[in-house]
Amino acid sequence: MSSTLNHAQLIANSQSNNESSLTQVVINTRPVERAAALTDHLQAAGLTVVEIPMLTLQPRPTIEQDMTLMRQWLAGDYKALVIVSPTAAASGLAVWQALEDERQAQNHDNDDDNNNERKDIAINALQAPSYLIAVGEATASVLNNAKIEASNYQVLQPHIANNEGMLAMPEIERLQAGDKLLVWRGLGGRRLLVDTLLARGVHIDSIAWYERIMPVEAMAQYEQWLQGFLARNDMQDTSASQPKPIVVVSSGTAFEHWESIVRAVAEKVLEQDTAREIPAILPYKLSDFAYVVLGERLANMVAEQQLSYWRVEDLAPETILAAIHAKAC
Repeated sequence: MSSTLNHAQLIANSQSNNESSLTQVVINTRPVERAAALTDHLQAAGLTVVEIPMLTLQPRPTIEQDMTLMRQWLAGDYKALVIVSPTAAASGLAVWQALEDERQAQNHDNDDDNNNERKDIAINALQAPSYLIAVGEATASVLNNAKIEASNYQVLQPHIANNEGMLAMPEIERLQAGDKLLVWRGLGGRRLLVDTLLARGVHIDSIAWYERIMPVEAMAQYEQWLQGFLARNDMQDTSASQPKPIVVVSSGTAFEHWESIVRAVAEKVLEQDTAREIPAILPYKLSDFAYVVLGERLANMVAEQQLSYWRVEDLAPETILAAIHAKAC
């Protein structure tokens, strides 16, 4: 049986209490299914990592409008398909295969092939009617590792997985007024390319295969971590300076969830201490943390609140570690 301790437990190298108390603490807010690579990389570099996911991914029902857009894409109505995440890739690929299976079944109504044989035919027959552009290596891997003949399509990637990198791709750069682009994404996710291409007259449709919600246990995980963190600080040598914990945030939605939790826990602490002349613990504020954030939009959100941050352009663990080291200098 799982408990709220599981995802918020401290993940650290085997160090003494004095050493771990002064080690840079990093809070990884990535969804559970996307957190491990970053946590492992930072831990291997000697950092203390705590996982407190601010997002969980929840599938959305596929509606008729989604199917209509998929059929239009398969009919060749779009110049390119942009896929923004591994989850979007997996969800879209499943529907694509189902539609191709349906088409193959109709074409073989008079055949003696059984259903499994028809399904194999459908999967192997998938051919992309437009450019396939994956934002990031993990997204591309979902498509490249599927049970599909490699010759049927090529997955393209920008050199840098951000808006500027996408716009620099020839397949995007040549889009003009009247052209259509389809995007597979999550509800409320980054709207890559939208403003620039709309200004150019390009028509953009999107299918949101999933949505991001706050995990129900997120506040309890944060509160428990904070209590332990402050308790360790109380026990350490007062002459030593504990660096600000660094929070890795990859989306505006995740930051909004983080902001609401930090404020709620701080208010709770203040309410509990109103009867005391001296608070039991000081409530932690957003400014008591430093941030590593992805992209311009999120950087602007953090900058508006005058918070200390470092902006990165991709979520590769090596990139995030380099940003953390830069902030420490």
